[in-house]
Amino acid sequence: MTCEVRYLAGAVVADGYGGKVSDDARGDKRHARMSADADEDLMAKISRGDIGATQLLVSKKLPRMLSLARRMLGDAAEAEDVAQETLIRVWKQASNWVPGKARLDTWMHKVALNLCYDRLRRRKDTVPSDDLEMADDAAGPSVTLERKQTADQVASALDTLPERQRLAIVLCYYQELSNIEAATLMNISVDALESLLARGRRHLKTVLTEPAEGQADTSARLIRRSA
Repeated sequence: MTCEVRYLAGAVVADGYGGKVSDDARGDKRHARMSADADEDLMAKISRGDIGATQLLVSKKLPRMLSLARRMLGDAAEAEDVAQETLIRVWKQASNWVPGKARLDTWMHKVALNLCYDRLRRRKDTVPSDDLEMADDAAGPSVTLERKQTADQVASALDTLPERQRLAIVLCYYQELSNIEAATLMNISVDALESLLARGRRHLKTVLTEPAEGQADTSARLIRRSA
């Protein structure tokens, strides 16, 4: 079954979910985010060997784990390994999951972050992020190019942040966790998290206002997004 979970995860990546949570996915997640009861039911079914529930876990959760791992590691192949390993560990522990103790998303983020930190500790230097956002094939060439430039600028700016500021920004703005959830994952108070976010935003604003004059409009939009 472990091989099957890994196969399902690989299929999701191959279908184009790797790299980021798309705008459509964010919209779907906001109006149809799994409730605590739904997560409890999902994990209960997985613990009973329900293949359909396992497929649902992979299709719903893998894109966010990929997004987190890519921004933490800056390497697509390593991110896929981390995301798949996260799904496998959660699948293996489904029967031990205690409803109400923690949200499933929070638990999965903790597993993924620990795996990312294990890999980062084995490095001397962090590999720069690249292509964090996938191009929209339906967009025109100029729009696609601008999005790629935007993604590159954001990736470069994030890489200049101190590690904890970067993690706070990623968890709250990219992974869309609440401040309480992000603070819990980072083992800090909400006030400390908000301080990290504020400093991170100030740093990003400084970095993103440095590009050449020709990039001023794009930088302004990035600043508004990170503010």
